[in-house]
Amino acid sequence: MQAPARTESSQHVALNVAGVDMLADPAGALFHEGAGMLIVADLHLEKGSAFAQRARMLPPFDTRETLARLDRLIRRYAPRAVACLGDSFHDGQAALRLDDADRAEIGRLTGSVGDWIWVEGNHDPAPPVELGGRTVAELTLGPLVLRHIPTEGGAPGELAGHLHPVARVRARGRAMRRRCFATNGDHAVLPAFGAYAGGLNVCDAAFARVFGGRPDAWIMGESRVWPVTAGKLCGD
Repeated sequence: MQAPARTESSQHVALNVAGVDMLADPAGALFHEGAGMLIVADLHLEKGSAFAQRARMLPPFDTRETLARLDRLIRRYAPRAVACLGDSFHDGQAALRLDDADRAEIGRLTGSVGDWIWVEGNHDPAPPVELGGRTVAELTLGPLVLRHIPTEGGAPGELAGHLHPVARVRARGRAMRRRCFATNGDHAVLPAFGAYAGGLNVCDAAFARVFGGRPDAWIMGESRVWPVTAGKLCGD
């Protein structure tokens, strides 16, 4: 596992996947400086309203909070492109449940960069085109391949979402569980970016099927990302 490279702002560390250095931000995004691309996964917009339809009441502000966090990242990095790695919308009807302000904000965000890419997910195989951006099944970026569902056994250079990785560590008799980037240096799974997205522990067998064992975790702290080797992680 490579040592983290500090940046001037101490907000992120350099994460290398398949020989490509990217900045891992504590908000749960990767920034590919060479391509000028901000990469996020699993926004799950309108998850709160989906739960409300099933009488599971959650505060209906998840979309607004997720978009606000995404807006802060766009202002921070000024990317030329944004790639959302699938499940950007919680279901096929999510766009119809957006209120007018959130709909307008999505349109503003998609229009604020030169290229906005919706990667197809299992929750949203057809992201709504009327909100701007373009839709692809997957995207090749040099040695990197951006898709939603990670390949069984992993694929070199793969950046995926879908699994919502979280890591649990113990220190000084206390346990901490947080979202994280999961990686073995060859490929990676990004944390879920959505405000209401849950998480699956990287010690789960689902990650072993992708990485051939337990991956390292780059854990999202309040102000920076903390790399933790696989051997120091614990299950739930």
